[in-house]
Amino acid sequence: MPNFSRRLLMAAAAVTLFLGACSGPSSAAADGDMTLGDANAPVKMVEYASLSCVHCAAFHKDVFPEMKAKYIDTGKVHYTFKEFLTPPAEVAAAGFLLARCAGEDKYFSVIDSIFHSQQEMFTTGDVRGTLLRVARSAGLSEEQFQTCISSEEGLRALNARIEKTQRDARITSTPTIMINGKVAKEGAMTLAEIDAAIAAAQK
Repeated sequence: MPNFSRRLLMAAAAVTLFLGACSGPSSAAADGDMTLGDANAPVKMVEYASLSCVHCAAFHKDVFPEMKAKYIDTGKVHYTFKEFLTPPAEVAAAGFLLARCAGEDKYFSVIDSIFHSQQEMFTTGDVRGTLLRVARSAGLSEEQFQTCISSEEGLRALNARIEKTQRDARITSTPTIMINGKVAKEGAMTLAEIDAAIAAAQK
């Protein structure tokens, strides 16, 4: 098994162990969800998504750009992205670690690049090559990339965020989209569905 695959499997195992631990609160901060838009916007949208979820990738390629331009960029919606893991969990974990290492200002561009590269990654099986290309486009060296996806501290922080998500929302599928605290849909939404949900939330 290639070294990178072993590292990813170790990452997934670590996350699984953390999720199953009952040793009290995690020492890692559970905060740090990434957001876009005006925090004072009247509508709050929360998306729970995984980088290894094909429906999440389709939503982010086909719907999210137009939704962002229509609602987030105009100050009508404050958007929060919450990280979640779906099989293969090691791929999603590595992607989220990479996005965090790229920095807050590049986080969403890295997420977008991984979603757009997801089909290629799964078709070719070249997870390392795909993620490394994304890392380099975000200004990271190969050494920085390798250190990033192997970071135990990063995994602990990721675990803390996912544990908090499970405590707060009990998410069972991705994507799940909530608007003003209520589940709008479990599954990718069309722009028309988003329009209707936001309109209802504003009444």
